[in-house]
Amino acid sequence: MPQQGHPHKPSIVIARRLRRDMTVAEKKLWEKLRNHQLDGQHFRRQLPIGRFIADFCCRQARLVIEVDGGQHDDNAQDLARTAWLQGQGYRVLRFWNNEVLSNLDGVIETIRASLSPSPPPNPPPEGRGL
Repeated sequence: MPQQGHPHKPSIVIARRLRRDMTVAEKKLWEKLRNHQLDGQHFRRQLPIGRFIADFCCRQARLVIEVDGGQHDDNAQDLARTAWLQGQGYRVLRFWNNEVLSNLDGVIETIRASLSPSPPPNPPPEGRGL
């Protein structure tokens, strides 16, 4: 039977549950991302994007951060999810739980580098096309 009501309601319900039941690694990273602590950027946790729920997302920077356990090793669904998010204009960073737990400073620096704007492309050589 088709569902009635808001089309994203199931995603919202799942996202709320995921926020409540965050892993230890997700909680540790969230402590560094919340309240605009990382370069003033606004991150959201367990954010529905299309049919997926991103662990963390900075919409302004179009950056999604995923914190994965061993069940995600070579996961075809994760590859499809990343491809879809990239198709929507997001960059996706993936970190293993143990990486967040053992090298949080390195993870934060990687995220910070991804928040920095890319340098503008080199201008075309002079005298071409005219």
